[in-house]
Amino acid sequence: MDHRPEPPGHRRVADLSTVDDLLKEIDAAADPAVAEVLSRYFQLKPGGYGEGDQMIGVKLSTLRGIIKPYIRAGLELASLEAALHSPVHEHRLAILCVLADRATLAGKPRTANPSERAAIHELYVRNTASINNWDLVDCSAPQIVGAYLADKPRDTLYTLIASPNLWERRIALVATYGLITLGQTADIYALAALVLDDREDLIHKAAGWMLREAGKRVDEPDLLTFLNNHAPAMPRTMLRYAIERLPPKTRSHYLALPRTLHP
Repeated sequence: MDHRPEPPGHRRVADLSTVDDLLKEIDAAADPAVAEVLSRYFQLKPGGYGEGDQMIGVKLSTLRGIIKPYIRAGLELASLEAALHSPVHEHRLAILCVLADRATLAGKPRTANPSERAAIHELYVRNTASINNWDLVDCSAPQIVGAYLADKPRDTLYTLIASPNLWERRIALVATYGLITLGQTADIYALAALVLDDREDLIHKAAGWMLREAGKRVDEPDLLTFLNNHAPAMPRTMLRYAIERLPPKTRSHYLALPRTLHP
């Protein structure tokens, strides 16, 4: 038997088996100065898109280090779901990162347990009220929603994109990254066409970002076809994000097109 002392800072997964342990570690890493910066960055101010949230000051890089031993620790999904109702932003972010990693097993969704992946997807969709800022969406929607739907009907995406809730619409768009990485782009082109008249800049950014990725990773001619059909009606932010990886002359062409209002 190996009786060598454990190195400083070493943590055994067996010792850290509850969601409460995870949340306590996050609380212990809180920094009021960081909280002030993050609160401004994520617009927790009155009238901001994050108004009403509570930030304790733990950066994502720090959270990633804290959650690493917990990903394979077998935390109960019911306990993870309960923690998604925490008023603390970093608690919810950590839980979503754990769920996303559990759903993909280090980027290999097809090797993850199918029944667990389904349970995580269902948990996510019924708790979208707790996924209420862009970092929470972006760390989780591609893995938990997009990759899960790769071989299934996409009704969830079209229900979410029609929601009056900003974050549910963003979930629909960002989830398509999980499909784009598998070579499936039809849904982002369909969803982007549905938000041409959306009033939220965070939706314009998400749609443009995913369009750019579809063109870069899968098929640039398909992106050009979409732009030829919709560029004049696209919000400027969406257009700029979408064309970011195109040649300079091509970008100039689309930016110079006369603007039209989406009908």
